[in-house]
Amino acid sequence: MSFERFGLTWDGCYTDASKLEPRSGIYMVWCKSGESWSVVDVGESHNVQDRVLNHDRAPQWSRCCHSTLYFAAHYTPNAQQAGRREIEKKLRELTNPPCGDR
Repeated sequence: MSFERFGLTWDGCYTDASKLEPRSGIYMVWCKSGESWSVVDVGESHNVQDRVLNHDRAPQWSRCCHSTLYFAAHYTPNAQQAGRREIEKKLRELTNPPCGDR
């Protein structure tokens, strides 16, 4: 399933991060509490699935979200790391997530 947000097309939101594809892109970790959604973390990787499944900040995500975590990805097959980091930076400025910092 896909959705549009922040001018990008996202794959997700999945409660199981293994449903993300092992492709390069930007990932976003969301918290849904009742009908309210908030961004917990944003990052980039050459393999979004592996990064999210093995993320060092995963324990922080659970501490920031006392409800259900969701995972989404915007895949960037033609972007190198510098391009992905630029997108990540803009998304962090827009969402101000409590986890992570660049």
